[in-house]
Amino acid sequence: MLTRQGLVVLFAGAAAVIIGRIFAVIELFVIGAACFAAAIIAFAYVRLRRPRLQADRWIHPSVLVAGDTGRVDIHLDQRGRVRSAACVLCERVGRTMGDARVARLPVDPLPRGARSSTGYQLPTALRGVVVVGPLDVEISDPLGLARLTTTIADTAEVIVVPRARLLDMPRLGQGVLGNELLAKARRLGPGEFHGLREYATGDEPRSIHWKSSARSDSLMVKEHAAEGLHRCTIVFDAAPSAHRDAAAFERGVTAAASLAHSAVLAGLTTRFVTAGGIDLRGPEVAANCLRVLARIEPTDAPLPKVDRDTGEGLGLVVVITGSASGEAWTAARSILDPTLTTVLVSTAEPSDARARLVVDATTEEAFVSTWQSMAGHGRLDLAGA
Repeated sequence: MLTRQGLVVLFAGAAAVIIGRIFAVIELFVIGAACFAAAIIAFAYVRLRRPRLQADRWIHPSVLVAGDTGRVDIHLDQRGRVRSAACVLCERVGRTMGDARVARLPVDPLPRGARSSTGYQLPTALRGVVVVGPLDVEISDPLGLARLTTTIADTAEVIVVPRARLLDMPRLGQGVLGNELLAKARRLGPGEFHGLREYATGDEPRSIHWKSSARSDSLMVKEHAAEGLHRCTIVFDAAPSAHRDAAAFERGVTAAASLAHSAVLAGLTTRFVTAGGIDLRGPEVAANCLRVLARIEPTDAPLPKVDRDTGEGLGLVVVITGSASGEAWTAARSILDPTLTTVLVSTAEPSDARARLVVDATTEEAFVSTWQSMAGHGRLDLAGA
């Protein structure tokens, strides 16, 4: 508990006593005794004046988006019987012990039963899990000869999710992807009955509604609404060989987060599939997907089986990978379902000539613009998911 200065004073005192003994210099005995006394008093000071503090840590927001700045607020209660001494709060902040930095927060003396608060900003440049803590309170004597550190709060994890760009989901007849969906909807036959209208040249005779035509001065035909998009399955290929480098992998993570977030906002039944047996569905799929993507790393763990979804209506299967020969894209191409449209989001230069619906994700900006163009829209908003 003695600091470096305290050890120097202690050794200096010992040296003074030894030299004073050898040369019979009484002044050196006095200097040595003073050094010993200073070290002992400093040690007793930090032991007796140790703050009795209780701490509560509040991290907000609880889930951060990469690039945002959060805050850690620390609320203190002074539980000692006498006024506390001035101290410093020390808290490690980092993803691992090796890259952890220490936030140092001075605390003024607090009377008995007093409450105080302090805090610091929490930068989150990259996705992942940031570990804060343990929280220590550090007290030292006025001369800096002794220091005592006590832990008053355990560690906590802060999840930093990837950024999610707000994308438009395709609509029938708009953009390349919308036209593809419209063609599939027409091949599947008429959808729900929409209403009646007057007969126009080119209408099929079988669409004439004879009962309504008998009560009208003109022929009336039945009009049906084409089935719209109802489902979206996002497959993220996390294999190390699927992406060219770490930057391509991170672009894939951003694309997966954006698609899951946007599909849920558009009211689509959303499913997220990635390595390690992860197959997310249900009303919380967007939030759960972001939490998974916050921690995901390249892995050789196999993908869950990407098979035909049992949902109704038209569906999309979006595969995010950098290799058209990988397991994820091969599995998606093998699905035999006339209601599904398969889209490749490539983090590398596309190499599959058979894939007509390819989204360029060689940069984040290219991914957003290519998807928006394919969906027939142009909004490039940024959403803090």
